[in-house]
Amino acid sequence: MKTSSAISTTAMLAFMLFGLSSRAQEPVAPAAPSSDEAATTTSSEPSVPVSTNSKVRIVRLSEVKGEVELDRTTGKGFEGAMANLPVTEGARLKTGNGVAEVEFEDNSTIRVAPNSLVEFPRLELLPSGAKASGINVIQGLVYVSLVNTKGNEFSVKFGQQTINLPPDSHIRVQLTPTEANMAVLHGDVQVEQPSGNTTVGKNKTATFNLTAPSEPTIAKSVADQPTDSWDKDAVQYHKSYANASSFGNSPYAYGINDMNYYGSFINASGCGGGSMWRPYFTSASWDPFGSGAWAYYPSAGYSWVSPYPWGWTPYHYGSWAFCQGVGWGWRPGGNWIGLANNSFVSPTGTSGTAFPNRPRPPIHPPTSVQSSLVPVNLKTVPASGLGPHDTFVFRSNSAGMGVPRGSLGKLNSFSGQTAQHGMTSTPVYSGGQRGEAVGGPRAGNGAGNGSFGPASAGPAASNRSYSGNVQSAGPAGGSHVSAPMGSSAGAGGAGGGGGRR
Repeated sequence: MKTSSAISTTAMLAFMLFGLSSRAQEPVAPAAPSSDEAATTTSSEPSVPVSTNSKVRIVRLSEVKGEVELDRTTGKGFEGAMANLPVTEGARLKTGNGVAEVEFEDNSTIRVAPNSLVEFPRLELLPSGAKASGINVIQGLVYVSLVNTKGNEFSVKFGQQTINLPPDSHIRVQLTPTEANMAVLHGDVQVEQPSGNTTVGKNKTATFNLTAPSEPTIAKSVADQPTDSWDKDAVQYHKSYANASSFGNSPYAYGINDMNYYGSFINASGCGGGSMWRPYFTSASWDPFGSGAWAYYPSAGYSWVSPYPWGWTPYHYGSWAFCQGVGWGWRPGGNWIGLANNSFVSPTGTSGTAFPNRPRPPIHPPTSVQSSLVPVNLKTVPASGLGPHDTFVFRSNSAGMGVPRGSLGKLNSFSGQTAQHGMTSTPVYSGGQRGEAVGGPRAGNGAGNGSFGPASAGPAASNRSYSGNVQSAGPAGGSHVSAPMGSSAGAGGAGGGGGRR
């Protein structure tokens, strides 16, 4: 099989994220409030008037790598984050040595670079059905990429500046203690500030003084940042896998990019008719609810959160059914179930097979000393990841866990080989020189993000970090893959390649 998906990263970024855990897609251990908790709590108060609009939104953490924490307004401050955690109004997202992406209903996204803090003071559903979203950038660097959805409102605030972004916009905001830089990567943007409004065009950068009101300076260029390649690759990934044709006329097309990449529909006429979607790298014994976490939300109780990179839509919409000889698969249909999805799955599948170990949510809300994120480990997940001798190893029943997002091309061939042999591998090398890793060959991972949940892939999945283009000969030779962003063991990285919008 030949694939072509060239990925550009930088050595600087690879060093920045060196040593991230290969289990970054899995649940992470709740972190105690950091020493700057009080400072971040009072650094910025959401300046949004009281509204009677609906707060029922469908916003999620779509990618989590490394040190990422989310304050879900549970009263416990920042806690460890995992992919597919719902993001609600009032939440705050903080990164340390890690990155995160947040996905909105229409495939618009924000990406949060290392050592950054973002608040979500406004996530509303307007009477017209349009969505109104507002974020506050408190520190660090954040990308905002909006698709061309008419009617939605999206505002970005930093310091005393507010941007009301039009559809099809793409910007980068970076804050230091004294100034803010806002680069326009696509579209034209108007910035509101006490001294008046300023329009900034595509490929221009506005610099604002945060210590004293003044006119911004406008540069007719955009300086490169180490995380730009991650942002560009992520934009291309969402664009490339946004085809909703397989889902028919479903109004709930949230998160289908990941479903299109990590799985496919199969013919299931012998199991209740029609077709069913199954993730790649799964056998008949795989359990879709064998691993995950219960996340407590004051307004809804415990919400089931799946650790799989595709694990958003199939756990809030449609239904899971068991097909004898095939295993569990998912079918679209019905209504979207938001935070209160704790009774989402029927105890039995289409064939009448019982779901013997279906996880149950905790009975009571967490106490003052308990975490609001409760792990579930009914079955270990043998995550895919980097193996010995500069290879990437795909493992059966990993269901995509550990497979970098978008950067390995089409996964169906690898999945077929894994089904036959239990695992399959593909050689990888960095920058045109096989086996060259940042930090030295076979650089071990001594750091982690305190993750828990499914077990790691074992001794074969040593954690290494790469910079530059990572090449793979593939089963038939000549393909290109990436160990994403210098992260370790394929921890759900950026994919796709492609230019800035």
